[in-house]
Amino acid sequence: MEKWDLLKKYKWKFIIPLLLFLLTLIFNRNFYGVFGEDNYVTIHLVIEILIIVVSFSIAIQAWLIVPYTQREKRMYIGALFLALGLLETFHTISYKGMPFFIENSSAYSATWFYIISSLTLSCGLLLIYILKFKSIFPAQRKIIYGSAIIYVVIWVAVIYYPRHLFPDLVIEGIGTTPLKNGLQYFSIFLQLLLIGYLWFSKKISTIEKSMIIIGSIYLILANLMFTTYKNVYDIRNLIGHLFSLVSYQYFLKALYYSSVKEPYEMLVEAQQQLEHSQKSLHHTAYHDELTGLPNSRFLEEHLSKELAKRNSKTAVMMLQIDRLKFINESLGSSITDTILQEVSVRLRGLLPSKIFISRLSGGEFIIILHELGNIDEVVAVSKQIHECMQEEFQVQHFNLKVKLNIGISISPEHGDNMEILIKHAQIAKGRAQNEIERYLIYQPDMEQYLEERLILEHDLHRALENKELFLEYQPQVNVKTGHIDSVEALLRWRHPEKGIISPVTFIPIAEETGLIVPIGEWVLETACTQAKKWQEEGLGNIGVAVNLSIRQFYQHNLVQMVEQKLQKTKLSPELLELEITESMTMETSYTIKTLHALKQLGLKIAIDDFGTGYSSLSYLKDFPIDCLKIDRSFVKNIPANDQDTVMISMIISLAKLLKLKIIAEGVEDINQFAFLAELECDYIQGYLCGKPLRPEILSTNFEKLQMDIYQYV
Repeated sequence: MEKWDLLKKYKWKFIIPLLLFLLTLIFNRNFYGVFGEDNYVTIHLVIEILIIVVSFSIAIQAWLIVPYTQREKRMYIGALFLALGLLETFHTISYKGMPFFIENSSAYSATWFYIISSLTLSCGLLLIYILKFKSIFPAQRKIIYGSAIIYVVIWVAVIYYPRHLFPDLVIEGIGTTPLKNGLQYFSIFLQLLLIGYLWFSKKISTIEKSMIIIGSIYLILANLMFTTYKNVYDIRNLIGHLFSLVSYQYFLKALYYSSVKEPYEMLVEAQQQLEHSQKSLHHTAYHDELTGLPNSRFLEEHLSKELAKRNSKTAVMMLQIDRLKFINESLGSSITDTILQEVSVRLRGLLPSKIFISRLSGGEFIIILHELGNIDEVVAVSKQIHECMQEEFQVQHFNLKVKLNIGISISPEHGDNMEILIKHAQIAKGRAQNEIERYLIYQPDMEQYLEERLILEHDLHRALENKELFLEYQPQVNVKTGHIDSVEALLRWRHPEKGIISPVTFIPIAEETGLIVPIGEWVLETACTQAKKWQEEGLGNIGVAVNLSIRQFYQHNLVQMVEQKLQKTKLSPELLELEITESMTMETSYTIKTLHALKQLGLKIAIDDFGTGYSSLSYLKDFPIDCLKIDRSFVKNIPANDQDTVMISMIISLAKLLKLKIIAEGVEDINQFAFLAELECDYIQGYLCGKPLRPEILSTNFEKLQMDIYQYV
C-alpha cells in the first residue's frame, strides 16, 4: 500500500481527533460543570485503569510471542509498555483525590509520573524503531523485563523522595508551567521524528506502520491537550486522557498485527500458495507443458479406468504428424513447437470436450473414444480430423500443409490393456502413412509387416558398407534430335537374401532413419564418376540427373558437399543436374539462397514431379530453375484424358514463358511421344526410349539404344 493510499484509507481516523481537538480548544468549560466535580476522580480512574490494562496487555503479549517469533523489537516494545503500565499505575494512585499511598496524593507526583511516562514512550518507540538490535533469545526476556522494572523503581524512589527533587509542573488555579509544556513539546517532537521515520521506512509492514503513526498522532494531540488545561477538572484534561487511551490502543493493534495477525496471514497465504503449488504441480505432472493436453501419465490412469468397464468398447486412436522430424531439422524447433500447439488447438476445437485427447512424445497424440457403438464412428472421426487439417498452417512466414497418420485399435478385440492397445494402434499408424486416406484399423498381419520393416531397416544400415546399393540410369531423350543428352541416376538395392528391393520400400526407411544422407552422397559421387567415365569412353558429354532428398537439401553443408564431389570426380558442373521436389520449397528464403549457391557452381536445377506438390507457382520466378519435370501421373493418360492434356499443355506453356526446359516422365507409347512433340516438349523419359539400365549395359548398347530411339523422331 502506498503512503497516500494509507492516508485515504485511514483519513477519518485522522480527521475525527483533529475535529475533537479543535472543539475542545473552543469549548473551555470545566468538566464538573457538565458532570459534577465529585464524579471526576472516578471518571479519571476508569480511563487510567484502561490505559494501564492496555499497557500490561502489550507487555504480556510481547512476553508470550517472543519465543515463537524471536523478533528483538517485540521484546523491547513489551518491556517499554511494562514500564509504562507501572508508571501509569503510580500516576493513577498519586492523582489528586486518590487515597493515601506513601504520601498524600498531589499534582506534583501525579504530573511527574505522567511526564516520565510520556517521555519514556516517545523516546522508547523512536529508539526501538530506529536502532538495530542484536538477536535475542527467549531466556533474555527476564533480563530485559527486569531492567524495565528497575527503571520504574528508580523513578518511583526519586519522585517519592521526602524532599521534592524537581519543581512543580502544575500550579493550581493557574495551570501548567513552562517546564511541563516544554517537556511535553519535546515529547511531541520525538513523536514527530518517529512519524517521519516510519513514513519513509520500507522495512516495516504497512499495517504496523499505519497503527504506530495513528497512535503517535493521538499521543501528540493528548500532549497538546495537557499543555493547555487550567486545572484537573478542565475538559481538555479529560480529552487528553481519552486521546492517550486511544493511542495506546493503536500501539496494541500494531503489536498484535505484526506479531499475531501478520504471521497468521502469512501462514494462510503460504498455505494458499502451497495448495496452488500442489495444484500447479499436479497439473504439470499430468499435462503436457507445450500443448496443455493430458500427458502419458494422465493417459495411463484414464485409459485404465475405461478398460475396467467391461460392458463397452473403447477405441484408441494414435495420431502422428507426418514428417515432423524433417520439419524440425529443416526449419527449427520453434516452428515444430508451434505446429504441435496448432494441431492440438484444432483437435480440441473439432472434438467434443468429453473426448479424451492426450499428447505423447514428439508429434504423437492419443484420442480415446468411449462406449464405441461400431467401427463407423471411429472412421467418421478419422475423416473429420483429416478434413480439419486440410487448411494450411500459418507459422511465422510459412504456409505449411500438415498431414496426420492415424492408427486405430479397439478394445477388447485388439487387446484389453493399455500397453497392447497403444502398441497395436502404433503398428496401424505406421502402415497408415502409405495409405491415401492415412488411417488404418489394426489387423493382426500388420505385426509381421512391422517386423519385416524393422529387419529391413537393420539391413539397410549395412547395405552401403556391403556394396549392395547400385545405380541404374534411364535415358533422357531430346525430342527434336532424338539424341540421348542425359540420363537420370536411379538408386537400387540388391538384398543378399531378398533380392531386388523396390526404392518405394527402402527409400522412405532411409529418409526416416537419416541414412539417406550418406547414401545420397554416395549416389552423387557415383553418378558423377560414371558420367566422367562415359565422357572418357567417347560417348560424349552425357549429363546426369541426381535426385536430392529432403534431408539432403536441408543439410547445412550441401553446397560444399556438391562442390567437393565435382572436384573429386572432375566432372564439368554443367553436366550435373540436381532434382528437387516441390515439397522442398516450402521454406522460400532458404530455398532461394541454397539454389542460388548451387547455381554458382555451374550445375543445373530441376523441379521433379512438377504439379504434384503444394508450392506456389509464383515461386518459380524467384527460383533459379533450369528444368521442370512433368510427373508420370499426368503423362500416362494422354492424349485420351482431356484434363491431363490440358494440364500438360498449361505446364509446357508456363515453362516456355519462363524459358525453362521441360522433361516428361513415364512416356511409354508412341502416341504420348507424338502429343508431347506437338506441344514442343523438350525431353522425354520413359520405357519407350529405354528402361533404367546398369552403366556397363548402357555403355555397351549405347549405339543400338540410340538407333532405336531415332525411329520415333
